[in-house]
Amino acid sequence: MTPRKEHRRRVRPEHPVRVEKRTGPGGQPEVMLTRRGVERWRAGHPWIYRADLQADPGLSGGEVVRVVDGRGWLLGQAFYSAASKIALRWLSWDDTPVDEAFFRERIAAADELRRRALPGDTTYRVVHGEADLLPGLVVDRYGDYLSAQFLVKGTDARKEQIADALMAHFGAKGLVNRSDVNVRTLEGLEPEKGILRGEVPPTVAYQEGFITLRADLLQGQKTGAFLDQRENHIVAGQYAFGEALDCFSYVGGFALQLATRAQKVTAVEISESAAALIRANAEANRLNNIDVVVANAFDFLRDAVDEDRRFDTVVLDPPSFAKNKASVDAALRGYKEINLRAMQLINPGGLLITASCTYHVDDAAFEQMLASAAADAKRRVQIVERRGAGKDHPVLLGMPESRYLKCFVLRVS
Repeated sequence: MTPRKEHRRRVRPEHPVRVEKRTGPGGQPEVMLTRRGVERWRAGHPWIYRADLQADPGLSGGEVVRVVDGRGWLLGQAFYSAASKIALRWLSWDDTPVDEAFFRERIAAADELRRRALPGDTTYRVVHGEADLLPGLVVDRYGDYLSAQFLVKGTDARKEQIADALMAHFGAKGLVNRSDVNVRTLEGLEPEKGILRGEVPPTVAYQEGFITLRADLLQGQKTGAFLDQRENHIVAGQYAFGEALDCFSYVGGFALQLATRAQKVTAVEISESAAALIRANAEANRLNNIDVVVANAFDFLRDAVDEDRRFDTVVLDPPSFAKNKASVDAALRGYKEINLRAMQLINPGGLLITASCTYHVDDAAFEQMLASAAADAKRRVQIVERRGAGKDHPVLLGMPESRYLKCFVLRVS
């Protein structure tokens, strides 16, 4: 019997193997796209992957490059990355100089949107990365202070220039660099954190409706607080009644709003330092109906079901359960577990406000998970509202990655 020949599957290389250094007018480096890359660029998605480059441009990363099609015709400009799978991040359709004036204009345009959407507010996301046409840059404003993340080599290499533009536009007293995030490692960058301009106090106060909160811009989560949930915090407070439960409470963004309407609120937070901030925030707002429990929310929910406890309003705002597509199934199991237990705890006619900041779990998958949890809990559940991030977190058409936050308001019968 003739042995079968072993067939080996050809694996397409992740990076273009041919190196071709191209330059345009003034010696600016050029990158040529494949036909598929051109189609993606023209369709409006601001990311071009390495497989859609005609050749490796032989650059170190962080450069502003001219992007051209197979005929050499200009398509626009982009930040180039030598390390990330995302090789190009859109900057413009033309050859406008990417200098300090460029950043000043983009920052001013982003801020003008917030001034219209949130008149009179002084705490909001100023720049939401690609959604504000400034890839790899996130900036939050807390009154007189700014907190920024420089996430790619293109913005990291220009952070002094960008910092100058931000300070000039806002007349800020201080600017914190909160680039202590793991995503920078995909760009070959080390996480970093510190005060970039001026002086910054240990905590800064900001308003959410009638509630005053404090954020630690140097040590807090993200840029100091979760500003994407600010509008959802207030909405949750408007719905709250009876006895309420807030899981994954962090510094009490949801819990304090619930306490303005509910008779009693139990705030569950695993971090001792964050729990201390909940108590301090409650005291500062003269809210004496919040009980802070330092515990793992999964364990608390399981024990509460076993103890046959009941609540009228429950909020679930967990951290992201999936950092990539490979972990989506595990994430959905985690979401289902906490939502199933929450539904078991809610009195008939009670409300569940449940959120997910996991981009890889989309609205449809999240809603399907909720339906499965409701079926297992033997509860009938109505969707009252489907919500997302606040108006200061715009979504770029053609870029679903910029729409990541889901927040459902549910009535449980």
